[in-house]
Amino acid sequence: FCGEGAAATVLCLSYSHSDDRFWLALTVFFVLCPSVLVQLTLTFVHRDLSRDRPLVLLMHLLQLGPII
Repeated sequence: FCGEGAAATVLCLSYSHSDDRFWLALTVFFVLCPSVLVQLTLTFVHRDLSRDRPLVLLMHLLQLGPII
C-alpha cells in the first residue's frame, strides 16, 4: 500500500514537471478512487468488529486504514 502511494506520488511529480495535465488527472483519479472505496469498506469493518476509536477513524481520514 505504501509502495503504491510512493510510486503514484513520483509519477504525479513527473507528470507535473512535464506539464502533462491529462495523465496527471488520470493518475490521481485511479489512485484516489480505489483508495476512498477501500477506506469506506474498512471503516465499516472496523466499526463492526470493535467500538469507535478516534485513532482508527483518524487513520481512515488520512487514507492510512490498510496499515492498521
